[in-house]
Amino acid sequence: MRALGRLGWSLRRIQRETGVDRASVRRYLADAGIALREPRRRRPPSASGSKPTSQVFPDSGEDSKPASQVFPDPGGVAAREECLTSAAKSACEPHRDFIAAALDLGRNGKSIWQELVDHHGFTGHYESVKRFVRRLRPSAAIAHPRIETAPGEEGQVDYGTGPMVRHPATGKYRRTRLFALTLACSRKAVWLLLWKSSSQHWCELHEEAFRRLGGAPKTMVLDNLKEGVLAADVYDPTINPLYRDVLAHYGVTALPARVRHPDRKGKVESSIGYAQKTPLAGMRFESLEDAQRYLDEWSERWADTRIHGTTKRQVAAMFAEEKPALLPLPTEPFRYYQHGVRTVHLDGCVEVARGYYAAPPGWIHRDVHVRWDTRCVRILDPQTGQLLREHLRTKDGHFRVAPQDRSPRTPPQIEQLLRRAHVAGKHVGSLCERIEQQRHQYGARQILGILSLVKRRGFAAIDDCCRIALEADVASYRIVARLADRPRDDQALLQQTHDLIRQLHHYRDVIRRKTEPETETHEPDRTRSIPSQAAPVRHGGDPADQDPAGADGEPAPS
Repeated sequence: MRALGRLGWSLRRIQRETGVDRASVRRYLADAGIALREPRRRRPPSASGSKPTSQVFPDSGEDSKPASQVFPDPGGVAAREECLTSAAKSACEPHRDFIAAALDLGRNGKSIWQELVDHHGFTGHYESVKRFVRRLRPSAAIAHPRIETAPGEEGQVDYGTGPMVRHPATGKYRRTRLFALTLACSRKAVWLLLWKSSSQHWCELHEEAFRRLGGAPKTMVLDNLKEGVLAADVYDPTINPLYRDVLAHYGVTALPARVRHPDRKGKVESSIGYAQKTPLAGMRFESLEDAQRYLDEWSERWADTRIHGTTKRQVAAMFAEEKPALLPLPTEPFRYYQHGVRTVHLDGCVEVARGYYAAPPGWIHRDVHVRWDTRCVRILDPQTGQLLREHLRTKDGHFRVAPQDRSPRTPPQIEQLLRRAHVAGKHVGSLCERIEQQRHQYGARQILGILSLVKRRGFAAIDDCCRIALEADVASYRIVARLADRPRDDQALLQQTHDLIRQLHHYRDVIRRKTEPETETHEPDRTRSIPSQAAPVRHGGDPADQDPAGADGEPAPS
């Protein structure tokens, strides 16, 4: 402790190195007559040309030394070398200037050590150079000035890692994602949590942040993530079409940063680190809603009321001044869509969401850009972005073709066939509508067949055949064709009433006469041929009228 005290070490440093309490160190140094170093105080510079006066301490059993040697000038290298023992001196001290110049050039410790060994006769180890380099700092480091922006001019966005939240599907804790949007002027930040990211989620987070801020900045600085930038280029980047259209809807321009240069958006990087270390560090939540609620309450209570370390002003006060400069929000929200690249098939259509939509003529086997939502499908030129065709959404497996794009070889639509059928005749149109309502696979072909019969046999004949088919409740082309091939007199066979068709009461009377018993009567049946002997009366009657039995006792034949 006396040796360290003579070197000018402070009490705290001696305590840290030896483990002895400062009070004990102070007492030992006072007993040895060693002056204590005053904490956090610098000696005033001496007058030019004057030499420091030698001060002799009381005899402590050791050789007394002047105060100039006990407290060496920290700026003098020679004085420091006198105070350091040979074991404490670094072998790199003779090469200090070379090492400092190499550090200014950005070289690392390994290359500096190799250069010293090859050209300067250095015999020390690499660890010696590494320890020496740690104590030095480059004197020509590149300065990173603070970027100042006007109110409402710029916003910065980025993703970070969020807290652990229990997933509703698996029931296990999963790491969430943290979205941050920070205004560059006031440092007002909006933090949002989500499970997974996509192009639409990325845009929806921007919209939610704009609504919370009450406006939008003019420029948005972002990383080169795929949700925002498809192809990174500092001069002409390719912005994600959905993200570009969402920002254009709010009047915002995207400005991607240079690749591997996150310092361009240092404000949002610092904002993400602030949220991760302060409210979210070590936290676990049972649901995403609870985590977002906790983050919002902390942001309103602490983040907005803090004094920012750079601006030295309250964040809420600065945001109140910046808010009027933000762009106003549009009255209608953005209508989201999906986009992709499709190749025009041989039939002139592209497949989008299991439906088929026609492109203009001349685009077969060429790629087009398509955008679709729940209402319509748009086909765009991939080079110029010009709208080529716009169709309403159709059912799965159905087609949408504009009338001007229809090929002359394409069969007519079912609506056109029905209009022609109604012109051909009243019953022809009704029968064709009945066929179309059945949604049969060959319904259009059957309607075409009936119209061809009208063309060959005439309007009146086929209309009458259709009337008969409607009365029989049989709606098909085959029955109309059979009726048209039969003679005119035979067509009435399918009718319910006709002169040749007996009425049902005739059959009823015949069956009743054959099954029910005959009534009692004494009159002979004159409608039938009577044999030589009268027919017996089976159910009673006068015995004199009954036929006498034969000689052998058997009844006479009837």
